[in-house]
Amino acid sequence: MLRVRGTTYHFRRIIPPALRAALNRREIWVSLKTGYQNEARKRASFLDAKTTELFMQAHSVLAEPDALSRLEGLRVSLRDLQSVIQPSSAQGTGAIPVSAPMPKPRTIKKATKPAKATPLMLSDALKRFVLDNPHASADTKKATQRAVDLFLQAFGDAPVSIIGGEKAGAFRDLLFSLPASLGKRKSSLTLAEEAQRAREESLPTLSGKSVKNHMMRLSALWNQLQRELVTRNPWTGWNFENGQKTIRRSWTARELALLTSASWHSTSVPEQTFRLVTLVAAYSGMRLGEICALRKEDLQTVDGVPCFMVRPHSDDGWSPKTEAGTRTVPIHSKLIEAGALALKDTTDGPYLIPGLETSKQSVRGAALGRAFSLLKTRIGLPAEITFHSFRHTVSTQLRNANTNIREVWIDRLLGHEATHKSQGTTIYLTGISTANLLQTIEAISYPETAFKKGTF
Repeated sequence: MLRVRGTTYHFRRIIPPALRAALNRREIWVSLKTGYQNEARKRASFLDAKTTELFMQAHSVLAEPDALSRLEGLRVSLRDLQSVIQPSSAQGTGAIPVSAPMPKPRTIKKATKPAKATPLMLSDALKRFVLDNPHASADTKKATQRAVDLFLQAFGDAPVSIIGGEKAGAFRDLLFSLPASLGKRKSSLTLAEEAQRAREESLPTLSGKSVKNHMMRLSALWNQLQRELVTRNPWTGWNFENGQKTIRRSWTARELALLTSASWHSTSVPEQTFRLVTLVAAYSGMRLGEICALRKEDLQTVDGVPCFMVRPHSDDGWSPKTEAGTRTVPIHSKLIEAGALALKDTTDGPYLIPGLETSKQSVRGAALGRAFSLLKTRIGLPAEITFHSFRHTVSTQLRNANTNIREVWIDRLLGHEATHKSQGTTIYLTGISTANLLQTIEAISYPETAFKKGTF
């Protein structure tokens, strides 16, 4: 019977009860010294025949007068089973009687054997097909690296040829049990310990969408491997509904007041940076990554209107989430009153937002995202409220505004594909005036109590 330990197959066979006392063991366990299933089956078949022969000899020896001395030879043969597991032996040629000692090799020059093929490990497949691929985007490399790292933490490195549906299913189940905050804070716990902590403390766990994203990254990698290295893709065909989906929603005035009045405890991000980024998000609907990536040259005057320019940066490879994400966002009058225009002259370095570091994954603002999540949890805000809720709030406000604001202006401001797919918007609409975008942005408003500390 085949068993897998780590990346290597093993042969296991239970010794018949009548022979256990005579052979001094209950089972036979031998490493097959290979991670390839087909080769392991050949070697296991060879061992199965050898052990069957041993058992037959043991039965006959038990009836003989000198059984004790003969049994000792069979025990030695059992211990020597490992030595006969070689590629040539696995083919079943030249069988050696198991009760006889192995002949000593003659001192002759051995023929050169062809080099044994080295199985492709998962870590090497990641590097070869994704990280070293010049056509893979930075986002693809980062997301695939994250998915593979989680698998390696859980199960260790292994040849891609032996990773099948059983391991893929175990990985999926593990992901669903991990806390949603995984990776947003420093932790010395293993993934199993993280899952146990989530169960014991009733923490929110990874959503079906997050689990699906990790599995899809591995599936895409396997699609590359299928060309020559694996026979099937074990990462497809899974269900990702776990009944724990959290629907994000807009902020209420009370929740905003609670957030902005809370004390800031993070030592990695200055409080002024937290309040600056929060205010920009509330009065623009920009994503956290878009705000943190702003450069000084991204604050410009367009048609007489001060604007944030959300656009790709070729020097570090950063780009908006989608093609529609490249856009011009007029600066709200409340941000101007708070001192936003002075940032260009008062901030050190190339970035507009001070006090932020770039993570090892090349994400600027990652520490702020983690600190924001911890603050939100500490002050008792519900799971459906996140930093992304500022976009929900802005979108909701603009669509309920009593001013003459067109849907296509809102989509352009937020960097969404146009929701109104008429021929006019998809073919003939080439630009929306800055004045119309300014009218849209100025429709955002909050109670005076929401941002009491709203200065930069």
